[in-house]
Amino acid sequence: MGLTRLDIDHLTRCVALAEESLEANDEPFGSILVDADGSVLYEGRNRVAGGDATAHPELAIAQWALANLDPERRAAATVYTSGEHCPMCAGAHGWAGLGRIAFVASAAMLDSWHRDWGVGRGRVAALPINLVVPGIEVVGPAEELVPRIRYLHFQAHQETLRRPAAVKGSGGAT
Repeated sequence: MGLTRLDIDHLTRCVALAEESLEANDEPFGSILVDADGSVLYEGRNRVAGGDATAHPELAIAQWALANLDPERRAAATVYTSGEHCPMCAGAHGWAGLGRIAFVASAAMLDSWHRDWGVGRGRVAALPINLVVPGIEVVGPAEELVPRIRYLHFQAHQETLRRPAAVKGSGGAT
């Protein structure tokens, strides 16, 4: 099953959270957790700028869900996110027993953009979620929202792109 109109609406909120993240000088990622009834249970954005490279919204969602939802409610929920989960977040999603994932841009897209811009690869491999958590329903990308999220990531790397070539690609979590 592909993305529905409701999925696109929730993913649009994720892009808005990614914009908020960028405005706060953080990496542009935003995610929400929605239960089977369509209620938004949790919203988050990247908070890695504080020095914790693991402060991803998808990880925070998994942790929140484990503390606040029973297994059946977790399994019936959907995580919406502006960028496909990294392996750490995908693993947390699987261990928490969360349900479906819908994303705007794939990990492969993000990796490709970084290479095209000369930013360099991230510290963690850009793996598809299903390589980390087999059998979970994953839908995306949301083609109509990809240009917006691509622009946010381009903006996030402007400082990196202005540095001399010798120091590009030397770090930075993605």
